[in-house]
Formats: sequence, C-alpha cells, structure tokens
Amino acid sequence: MSTTTSTTPPRARVAAYTRTFLDRHSSLMPTFAALFIFVVLLVVAQAHFGNFVTPLNMSALLLDNAYLLILAVGMTFVIVTGGIDLSVGSVMAFTGISAAVLLGDGHSAAVVIPVIILGGAAIGLMIGVLVQYFDVQPFIASLAGLFLARGLAFVVSLSSIRVENDSVLWLQTTRYRFGEWYITPTGIIALAVAALGAFVMGYTRFGRTIYAVGGNEQSARLMGLNVARTKVLVYVISGVCGGLAGLVLTAYSGAGYPRNGIGTELDVIAAVVIGGTLLTGGTGYVLGSVIGVLVYGTIKTMIAFQGAEQSWTRIIIGLMLLMFIVVQRVIVVRSERRR
Repeated sequence: MSTTTSTTPPRARVAAYTRTFLDRHSSLMPTFAALFIFVVLLVVAQAHFGNFVTPLNMSALLLDNAYLLILAVGMTFVIVTGGIDLSVGSVMAFTGISAAVLLGDGHSAAVVIPVIILGGAAIGLMIGVLVQYFDVQPFIASLAGLFLARGLAFVVSLSSIRVENDSVLWLQTTRYRFGEWYITPTGIIALAVAALGAFVMGYTRFGRTIYAVGGNEQSARLMGLNVARTKVLVYVISGVCGGLAGLVLTAYSGAGYPRNGIGTELDVIAAVVIGGTLLTGGTGYVLGSVIGVLVYGTIKTMIAFQGAEQSWTRIIIGLMLLMFIVVQRVIVVRSERRR
C-alpha cells in the first residue's frame, strides 16, 4: 500500500471511491433513479391505500402493460442509435385490426400471427430505408410511417371487430398461478421479448454496434462497423415489436380497433426515457425501459385507485419526463467535461 493511500483520511477515501464509482457508472444513474422512484411509488401507494402491493395488483401490472413493454423494447433499440420511431402506436393498431379481420375470415392463428408481424416489419423497414438511404430525419420518416400505418388501419376497417378465435383469446384468458400470483401468456411473451432484447443489446456484436452508432456514427464507420445495416435493422425490430404488440393488445381487449394506440408512441418514448435511455443516443438499457414501463403502469394504477381522471397520468408522466431529461442533460455535460 502506498504512503499516499495510507495517510489519506478514511472520509476522503470514501469520497474519492464514490466519485470514481459515479464517473464509471454515470450512464446507469437514470436507471437507478427510475428504480428508486418505482420503489417509492409502491411504498407510498401501499401506505395510502393499504391494499396496493398485493399479488393480484402486481400481477395485473404486467398484464395491463404487456403491449407497452414490448413496444418499449423496440423503441430502446431505435433511441440508442440516436433515432426515434413515432409509428409504433399506429403499427400496433394496423396489425391488431388486420389480425381481427383475418381471423374473422377464417384464417388460422398460425397464418395470421406471422403475417401481422411481417406487416409491422415492412413498415419498420420502410422507415429505416428512408432514414439511412434517403437521409430523411427519423422524426419525419417515422411520422410518415405513423400516417401510413394509421391510414391502412382505417382502410382495413372503420369499426371495432371482435375476436372469437380461441387460440388468440387463450393468450389472455389463461392464468398460470403461483400461489396468489399469476401470469398470462401475453405477460410471458412480453418478458421473453424484454429478455431477448436485453441479451442482444448487452452480449452480441449487433448490440455493441448499436451503442457505437449512437455514441458516434462517424467513429463507428471508421471502425469498420456496418452502420447502414444496423440503422435499418433497429427500425425493423421496432416494427416487429409493433406487430407483436398488436397481437397482444388484440388478445387483451378481445377486439381489433383502428383507433387503438393513438398517443401510445409518446407513452412508449416517455417510459424509455424514464428508464434511463438518452434521447441523444449511445446510452440505454432494455432493463431500464422495463422499469420505466412499470413506473408508468404504477402511476396509472394509483390514479385509478384514487378515482381521479386518467388525465393526471399524463401530467405526472410529463413532470417526471422533464425531470429525467434534466438529469440526462447533466450526465451528458459531465461526460463532455471529462473528455
């Protein structure tokens, strides 16, 4: 042990270690903050209502937000590259109403499910091509995708269509129980998508390329990484998630409706940002987005318990989003200073 270390006061050493830890893990701080807020929300809700943190309510939290969780995974891929996808809510509506119509025409779920997922992927591919090869801003390209998918949804049907296919309804009506806890196949699908997304982002070459592109696209090109393919694929992944979310929402509601998902893209972006993903790209975690969705769902449930209007959900989420954007900006400024 060096003389400097041995003579440094314990309090100063702790402070130095703390600064080092924060510098090395600064990208995780927004995610830790989201987790802290989630825990605080649960504690406050339990203290106020007395019966909030129960197996039934916590199981329902995943059940009610499964479609949002799936969309958040795809959105995390896109935002980490520095892009944005405003089309996800409309893609979800388009694939959901398409599934309802196809199932109503007698087609089997084994045919319909791949078709709607491919439909979502096709819209994502279009957005990715516009962004990468036509140099269209992601906001504009995905806005075009939003109008296209919403228009197609209204072309398919102008009214709600009930789903009576047992295979699709099974995804929502089935309960796998563990004591007082339960999970549905839609919840399993959402968790599986999140786990797969976290693995791809954290442990594959493609995931590392996503972070590199979001951090500095020019440097990623100089490193020989396939930037074009990566930027297109993240939008395809988001489109696939939109198609899958359409299936989950259709199973959840028992019907397809062309007006489903209006404004959902903003909910998804808010959940992803609250979970710690930087809008500037380069930093973000699927696990953080999962926490962000849980925070959003908990706030919505608390407001429902209180009997207040759901417009308060938007107000609270808006204030939280503003807070997290400020936190993110502080982190970016600190990172630039260190460089």
